[in-house]
Amino acid sequence: MRKLIAFDDDTLDKLTQLARDRMGTFQELADEAFADLLKKHGIPIDLKDALRKSARLSKDATPKTTRSKTGKAPS
Repeated sequence: MRKLIAFDDDTLDKLTQLARDRMGTFQELADEAFADLLKKHGIPIDLKDALRKSARLSKDATPKTTRSKTGKAPS
């Protein structure tokens, strides 16, 4: 899906030069920037990230049982 984003001339020139310096494309810069933005706000980027985050949340949500000195779990 294509979307238009407007940049001022100076910013566009700098981004284009950065892409050249990194031997990449403007699209690669945009992909990296948006992935970093999503990560910053805790939004999974792809299915793999979503599953990892879900597993971590469910692991943190399970109550941990502590054992007494007798070795029996409290009831």
